[in-house]
Amino acid sequence: MILNITSKQMEITAAIRQHVEDRLAKLEKWQTQLINPHIVLSKEPKEFVADASINTPNGQLVASAKHEDMYIAINELLAKLERQLNKVQHKGEARRAYTSVKDISVTPMQE
Repeated sequence: MILNITSKQMEITAAIRQHVEDRLAKLEKWQTQLINPHIVLSKEPKEFVADASINTPNGQLVASAKHEDMYIAINELLAKLERQLNKVQHKGEARRAYTSVKDISVTPMQE
């Protein structure tokens, strides 16, 4: 998997790159192909912003997180991506009822 990390107003160090790769590895437990993951890290005057865009066979994942600490912003970003991936993976199972209420036959209770 090729990971694209882009930065604005800051430089990507080896430690930041390793942290992003380690957190992104958690998404592999969902056993889906991550197509062209792109992470954008930027520095604003009082906080860091982490944005991500990842394509999967089931749809696109897009998330953003802001925090005063870069590492916490990355953690929050990947937590949001993990929730989205979970939702996309289990969307077919999300049906509340497999049969219609109209089709259920009611039997009278015996006393």
